[in-house]
Amino acid sequence: MKITVCIGSSCHIKGSRQVVERLQELIGESGVGEKVELGGSFCMGNCQKGVCVAIGEEVYSVTPNDVDEFFEKEVLQRI
Repeated sequence: MKITVCIGSSCHIKGSRQVVERLQELIGESGVGEKVELGGSFCMGNCQKGVCVAIGEEVYSVTPNDVDEFFEKEVLQRI
């Protein structure tokens, strides 16, 4: 599974660095590092949505406050 986090300027201001760091921690803590690839992308075209995180073709709006919930519902449920 590939997770792509927008690191463009708008998402950066909205906390993309914190989202990436927390996703890295969650991937490590849950032991799914061999099944999940975390990557970054510049502008994904949904600047108004907050930090854009894509899994495949689906794009989600994630904040540093709800990244744990996103990981549990959208990542762990698919593995």
